[in-house]
Amino acid sequence: MVSSDGFTLEYGTAPAGEIFCPYRVCPLGAHTDHNLGTQTGFALDRGIYISYSPSGSETISASSALFDRRIVFEISNIPSVKQNDKADYLRGAALILKQKYNIENGINAFIHGTMPVGGLSSSAAVTLGFINALCKVNSLVISREEMIDCALFAEREYVGVRCGKLDQTCEMYGKKDNLLYIDSAADSHTLIPAGNKDFDIAVFFAGKQRVLAGGKYNLRVDELKAAAYVIKAFSGGDYGTFAETFMADVSREDFEKYACKLPDNFRMRAAHFFDECERVEKGVEAFRQGDLERFGSLMTASGFSSINLWQTGSDELRCLTEILSKTKGVYGARFSGAGFNGSCAALTDPEKREEIEYEVKKEYLKIYPRYENEYLSAFCKSADAMEI
Repeated sequence: MVSSDGFTLEYGTAPAGEIFCPYRVCPLGAHTDHNLGTQTGFALDRGIYISYSPSGSETISASSALFDRRIVFEISNIPSVKQNDKADYLRGAALILKQKYNIENGINAFIHGTMPVGGLSSSAAVTLGFINALCKVNSLVISREEMIDCALFAEREYVGVRCGKLDQTCEMYGKKDNLLYIDSAADSHTLIPAGNKDFDIAVFFAGKQRVLAGGKYNLRVDELKAAAYVIKAFSGGDYGTFAETFMADVSREDFEKYACKLPDNFRMRAAHFFDECERVEKGVEAFRQGDLERFGSLMTASGFSSINLWQTGSDELRCLTEILSKTKGVYGARFSGAGFNGSCAALTDPEKREEIEYEVKKEYLKIYPRYENEYLSAFCKSADAMEI
């Protein structure tokens, strides 16, 4: 494996083990998990590989093409605040493991991703894989939910991204040939088996990298929570603090009653939330019946709602979404992840793979020729969650 070879080059010896954590895509349910809505997801057969060995001390050392340099820190001296680089997820994960389980053994790690960063939840995959490896070198056995909680601490509390559990749940509970249905309010998930109709999960990288922890992602979350807070106030219902307020606690009836009193941004965020949760329910039923055309049309509608109501998506991703929506063999498509640059994901007909690959690349590079060397497409399958 590439990660094993990288480990040997970096540390001069073969690794003791290797962990794979899949990437994920969310075909329906975008921008709802942080407000306790419903989502769907697939774990992919591409992801993050982490080769590792015990360091023989409390030193944690991690190398990757994702980092500018080798990251080194001590378990007993983990910075209490983020250092504003891509290794913050690792520091946050090690910090919570130290606090909760008192780990003492460090690790040498080499991290390799099989696709470019952008929209596939690589940060969650790296964090979960790293937690898994640290547990192994410390002979620590914890549950999947505990791993998710530790990864969420790293992302929410340490790095500062106010995300929900969608990414981690997909990567810890996904199953090959199944759609994962997640109810964030109930903190539950259900696997929906695919029918007899085969499909690819195609990923198209726009060629422009993105950074998630910027202000726009958290701003959108706050706008939706603020809409929920205001609606609760207008309706005369009980409400607690802003942090305890979620749009899932608001009825659609109350939203429609008071929508005209909301600032435009708040109203659009809330409209997307309610429409998206409805699309999830319809999409799950369509997938259960093997109706990929119906599922795909809802996926495309979700993408345009994210553009028009959630108001995310770079020019490049909006362009890709338009192209994919008109390409034969594409059941449905939307940009993947938060939408601030990165990639688009599509559900596609495997028999049309070559035509789709050719047509999308031709049309996209006609508009954005400067990304000829960075644009990339990959046709994936659903996969099982990370092994622990």
